[in-house]
Amino acid sequence: MDASDSPAADAPDAAGPAGRSPGPATGPATGPGRDHDRDRDRDPDGMLAEQLLRLTRRLHRIQSRQLEPIGITPAQFRLLRTVASYDAAPRMADLAQRLDVVPRAVTTLVDALEASGRVRRAPDPDSRRVVRIRITDEGRATLRSLRNARRAAAEEILAPLTAEQREVLGGLLSALVDGMPERHC
Repeated sequence: MDASDSPAADAPDAAGPAGRSPGPATGPATGPGRDHDRDRDRDPDGMLAEQLLRLTRRLHRIQSRQLEPIGITPAQFRLLRTVASYDAAPRMADLAQRLDVVPRAVTTLVDALEASGRVRRAPDPDSRRVVRIRITDEGRATLRSLRNARRAAAEEILAPLTAEQREVLGGLLSALVDGMPERHC
């Protein structure tokens, strides 16, 4: 276990929930937390961003741990989910654009998913030069398993929150996501 996997790496700091200071100090600030508190007072948005990054890394570690037995990486999951979201089989270029990656990255992911039987390349009926990517029955079954793994990872992360807190968090996250430029992920 490395330092980022330790419970302390993801535990709330002494400042309390959501990085907020518990209130005015009753005496002079001393000790190792003093600089941390001063940084938070000077840059609350920076501290919030750091907390979001830590949470994202933790979610990624949990999800990776749950995906490993299925034999798929988070990037392959994202590609498989994206292929399944199309009404008609997408081209490699469509996938690269939607995932906001270079086409070579899509080729590598498709190669791995095709080798595992989760997708297959198919010729485009209108152009011999175009290759379409189709999800297989095995890919659909994998997606169901992956969605369950993602749900379990989210449950593990959200376990400390009440239903009301989850609802508030969902609203806040929606406001952040809705305020971002459109991306098709």
